[in-house]
Formats: sequence, C-alpha cells, structure tokens
Amino acid sequence: MYGLKDLKEKINITETTVECPVKDCDVIVERQRNSFKKEKRFYCPEHKIFISPSTFEYQNESDNLLWKDQDDLELFKNIQRVKRESRMVRDNSEDALTWNVFRFLEKNQLLEKVMSAILGISIKSPEIIYWSYSQKEDTSWPDLNKARTYFGEQIERSSEPDIIIKSENVLFFIEAKLIASNETVPTNLNDAKKYQEKDKELYSQLFKSNFNTVAVQEKKYELLRFWLLGNWIAKEKNLDFYLINLVLKEKEQNIENIFGQFIKQDQNKRFIRITWEAIYSQILKHGIYLNDSNKIIEYFKNKSLGYDGFGNLQKAFSIV
Repeated sequence: MYGLKDLKEKINITETTVECPVKDCDVIVERQRNSFKKEKRFYCPEHKIFISPSTFEYQNESDNLLWKDQDDLELFKNIQRVKRESRMVRDNSEDALTWNVFRFLEKNQLLEKVMSAILGISIKSPEIIYWSYSQKEDTSWPDLNKARTYFGEQIERSSEPDIIIKSENVLFFIEAKLIASNETVPTNLNDAKKYQEKDKELYSQLFKSNFNTVAVQEKKYELLRFWLLGNWIAKEKNLDFYLINLVLKEKEQNIENIFGQFIKQDQNKRFIRITWEAIYSQILKHGIYLNDSNKIIEYFKNKSLGYDGFGNLQKAFSIV
C-alpha cells in the first residue's frame, strides 16, 4: 500500500502522459481521460498500479486492505456476496478506508468506546453490519431488506449504507465519504416518488419538505432514503435512530444545517456529522496500546487523497 511517504510530492502531467506517482520511478504512461480504465497502456509494471492524473488503482483489492488474516479475508469474501458494488482497489476509495478503520475498531472491541465518546451517548452491545452484510445472519441484513421491499426498492439497486450499527438501544446508519460529496439525485423521478407516497404519514413525521425539494432541488436523495429507511426500521425494532455522515474535517462542514432544515429531529432520531479525524483521536486515546494500533495510526498519518489538478500530492486527514 502506497502513502504519502512513498509518493512523489508532485507528478508531471502533460496532454498525453502521466508519470508513475511512486518515488524514484521513471515509468511514464499514457494519460487517462474521462472514465478510469485498467488497461496496459496506463499500467506501471514495477509498482503494479494503474495510473491517472489524479489517482491510481491497485491490481488487486487486497493491496488496499490493512487487515488480511484468514478471518478478515473470510468476512471480506462474505461481504462481497451481498455488496452491490466493489470499489476497493482505488487509492482514494472510501470503501477501502471504511473497511480499514471499522474492521480495526471491531477486531479490537473499540466500536462501543469510540462511537459512544464521539456521539456522547451510551451504546450497548453494538453489532456492525458492513454494506448490508450481517455476520449473525450470514446474508444481507433481513431488517434492511424488509425496509427496501416496503418502499419498493429492487435489492440489486437498493439503498446500502456503508456501515450499520445495531445496538440494544440505538440503530445507526453511517454514510462514509472521502472524495464524494452528499449531492445525489434520483435517475427516475417517477419511480423515486414512491418514498413519499408509500407511507405519507411516516414521511410527514420525518420530513418538513416534499420529496422533490429534498431529493431533486437540494440533491440530498441518498440522505433522504437513509433517513426514511433507517427510521422505518428503528420504529419496527423500537430503537432510537441516528443517521451519521462521516466525512473529512474540512468537508461538508455545514451539512447538519443544510440537511437538518428538511427533516424533523428529536431525542429519538437525529442526523449528525462526524469526522474521520475524530475517530483517529479516539483511537489514540483508547487504542494506542492495542494490537495493530501502530498500523492504523500510521495509515491515518500516511493516507493520500491523490493529486490535484496541478499534480500536487494531497494529504487525506487534518492530523499531525
């Protein structure tokens, strides 16, 4: 895995070529344009990466994962059975970041301490569900599938939170971001209106604004779906519900106010923004002496966000 210590601070980008970002590498490849392609003309054979002006992809998913013991790989394989899309190979993959951080918390039994400290609430006996895969059920989480079906979603094109945490008292949906923003819109307006029309009473209990305002005009379609489905499940299970937007410290700083103006919150249901840097701080506080703590701390410090439009290397996290 290549990070800030391994990568050139600036790469040379021309109209037709890009150099390999790894230090002391003289390989120059053809410049990619539009969509990312894993083709030989964009490949550095020495470092086994496919290169674009802004980022690179590993040849294998495992090259971008920190945790690769037998039990980790078995879980990862099971997740892939239900996960709708696999985006683990790119250096700036939010999926790979999510796996590396939350798998560390789970393996070291830090999930309860870290999330409780950040959110300021008690979280009892948390069960983590990665991209809808339930380890207890060994399949896609049945309660999520019930909600998907209730609102007329097709499972293969359905809402899929990055992380679900189910505890004795609270249900959490975590939507993790790294490069991407929270701006999403429906591709089929008529089909998407089912979220408002299916259960008008519930919708009115959860939202101040209609579907078109939230999902289309304000481009918060994904957050709308998670707020609706998560609250529906929580109501069925008699749990409180938190929708958490997990972002970089410098990103989406006003998202609580922006999305919050369209939804109805109270002590039983809340929308909260937290940061990757906050999780890092809690790992330093609670996990510094645990197994593999040095590995996850170094990962945070060394994580790259890729290159900007001028070929300058970007640091992922605002940490020392």
